Amino acid sequence: MTPPLRVTHFSDVLCIWAYVAQRRMEELRAEFGSQVNLDYRFVSIFGFARLRLEERFRDKGGIAEYGTHVKTVAAGFEHVAIHPDAWSRVVPNSSWPAHLSLCAVRALERNGEIANGTFLAADARVRDAFFRDSRDVSRREVLTEIFTEQGLDGAKIDEELSSGRAHAELAGDVELSRDQDVRVSPSVLLNDGRQRLNGNVGYRIIAANVRELIEKPAGQLSWC
Repeated sequence: MTPPLRVTHFSDVLCIWAYVAQRRMEELRAEFGSQVNLDYRFVSIFGFARLRLEERFRDKGGIAEYGTHVKTVAAGFEHVAIHPDAWSRVVPNSSWPAHLSLCAVRALERNGEIANGTFLAADARVRDAFFRDSRDVSRREVLTEIFTEQGLDGAKIDEELSSGRAHAELAGDVELSRDQDVRVSPSVLLNDGRQRLNGNVGYRIIAANVRELIEKPAGQLSWC
């Protein structure tokens, strides 16, 4: 039996383009099913979000101007809803706390301690919590509330954080992103990193690349 095609997806939870692209990855899972192995990873684009945005938009109307940009992007996609306070009154300091906590959930799922699919559901909920509900997902207590609402065992997540296992999980993502020179969120890597689709790439393009790799033997891709 042919092994599933590995598709590595890098994103930052505070990235509007990654939020837009969630639907595309959901469709990829639905269309290709067991033919693909989707490997979800985090890349630090908004690791020091507030400081970077304050500096970048200091002479352009401040962070609120970036918030206007985000809302303009979202307006072009019917499936995306942005709260008026996101990136205006609510400005997270960093995406790292969310990435770290989600890595704890991912590790628990991989080790069989929670049900399959829990990580993706938690990941989607964290992104919704910020963009749709305007909750500051850089705050530990907010993340705890979100996971509690999801029915996750807070004690298990705390143990992953206290033991350093979640940190090791996130460090693996950081190292892989550096090895693959990933600098954009979202980024989709295929064919052992030899093919990549960065940023706002339409679903048909992603699916066409995946289909080509599934249907053609390694090293025998179409010339056209």
